[in-house]
Amino acid sequence: MNNALTIPANMTEKGKSNITEVINAYSKRLKGFIRKRVSNEADVEDILQDVFYQFIGNTKPIEQLTAWLFTVTRNKITDKQRKQKPELLSDLFSDADDDASLDWSELFFDNSNNPETAYLRNMFWETLNEALDELPAAQKEVFVLNEIEGIPFKTIAEQTGETINTLLSRKRYAVLHLRERLASLRDELLNY
Repeated sequence: MNNALTIPANMTEKGKSNITEVINAYSKRLKGFIRKRVSNEADVEDILQDVFYQFIGNTKPIEQLTAWLFTVTRNKITDKQRKQKPELLSDLFSDADDDASLDWSELFFDNSNNPETAYLRNMFWETLNEALDELPAAQKEVFVLNEIEGIPFKTIAEQTGETINTLLSRKRYAVLHLRERLASLRDELLNY
């Protein structure tokens, strides 16, 4: 870990020594703190490295070093969790709880001109459009823009003036509603 950090060349020997002492003194404690909150070991290492990069790059005096390091660490953990991959439209297609159930994705990859498949595909789109219309306008907009039109969250944020986290949250609520509605349709079809 210590080898991955680069101390600026223009730093004095005393400054370099202080940074090395801080890294050696706090690495184990911070890593333990991160591990309690993050399950992936690679993420633990990344977060710890980010904390020390911020420490090395800090130009303001730090009065309470321990509190500062743990606050920065907590913020880095939160940032990492916010950047987790959002739910995708493909998550709507299958239900992880029931492997034997109807898999919506099969409808879209079936190239046969089977009337039953065409009917099911049509029902899926009707139900999806109805469910989209039931959503609040902001949730519907972000879902359609990101998932159907393929516009990245960053671009949507620039267009709407909303934060990416707000957009992710709206899309998540939309996906949960749509998944529920499509599960109802699936249950109707399987129990018919």
